[in-house]
Amino acid sequence: MALVHEFENSGNWLFKRRSWLPVFIIAGGILMMYLGNRQAILYDMRDELIFLGVSLFGEVIRILTVGFTPKNTSGRNTINGQVADELNVTGIYSLLRHPLYLGNFFMWLGPVLFLRSIGDVIVFILLYWLYYERIMFAEEQFLRRKFGDIYDKWSEKVSSFIPYSFNFIRPRLRFSMKNVLKREYNSFVNIFVIFTILDLCRNYFLSERIYLTRLWIWLFVGAGVIWLVVRTIEKRTHWLDVEGR
Repeated sequence: MALVHEFENSGNWLFKRRSWLPVFIIAGGILMMYLGNRQAILYDMRDELIFLGVSLFGEVIRILTVGFTPKNTSGRNTINGQVADELNVTGIYSLLRHPLYLGNFFMWLGPVLFLRSIGDVIVFILLYWLYYERIMFAEEQFLRRKFGDIYDKWSEKVSSFIPYSFNFIRPRLRFSMKNVLKREYNSFVNIFVIFTILDLCRNYFLSERIYLTRLWIWLFVGAGVIWLVVRTIEKRTHWLDVEGR
């Protein structure tokens, strides 16, 4: 099989299973805490709030992406594969082609920083690069076949992952907080779930007692309440439905 087809096939396979990546990050983080220098992971509220801030910065990037995008775009097609009713070229997509994946990078970088290991950060960056390079390749192959020259001309001017030009084009659609709440409440709470699991494991490895640090208890409970409220609204009402989103 030619490499171009191998890359595309593996990228499509990873695309459909990309929601499993946080599971491997958590498992790897727990293993590294168990095997590494446990004194390095002692609780420090300032540092851990910074790590949480890195993850929330990634969520902000996702919010600025999802809030302006129409229905059936921006990678919400885990089961059925790639779907794109139109090409996003305005808003954050006028700065880079894969803003959701940049957001994911920072969201998952936060828990990796929790391990306090430069080596773990380097390994994460390399693995993330290899993992998402295939996904981005497969996604762009799909878009090139569907949109042809329109996609090629846009991709020539816009970076794939790290913006290098800032010719910002105002979004075509207005920002929709309802769309953000509907599509991002799981991603939001997952940040706090991951940090809480890491805190629980860290405390057990250090003291051989099962308990949570007070900071992470309150943050987890707060995020959980937000998640429960939004999920109830999303499942039992149509308040979050927005036409064309």
